[in-house]
Amino acid sequence: MIYEIRTYRLKTGKTAEYINAVSSEGIKIQQPYLGHLIGYYYSEIGALNEIVHIWAYKSLDDRESRRAALAQDPAWVAFMPRIQCLIETMENRIMKPFPFIAPPTGGGIG
Repeated sequence: MIYEIRTYRLKTGKTAEYINAVSSEGIKIQQPYLGHLIGYYYSEIGALNEIVHIWAYKSLDDRESRRAALAQDPAWVAFMPRIQCLIETMENRIMKPFPFIAPPTGGGIG
């Protein structure tokens, strides 16, 4: 299992607009393709205007095929400009858990 941690620094004052777009439309497009969403967070203290979302995948190949399928969806292609203009920087990490850590609760990877 691998975890993809995506961190976006949004433009100042754009967090509410980003969250509204994702919660009303974006996540409904993403989740069927990407599968197991671990969490979607925003910063309250520390570096502000940050959004972090974490997805779990069976492997790097699983992630690659899922993200490629999402990128081909016309609804996702049409949606992307709504949030791309709100994002200042993006960071993406792939993390592997140590074997002594149990997977997060909430089930397996779909």
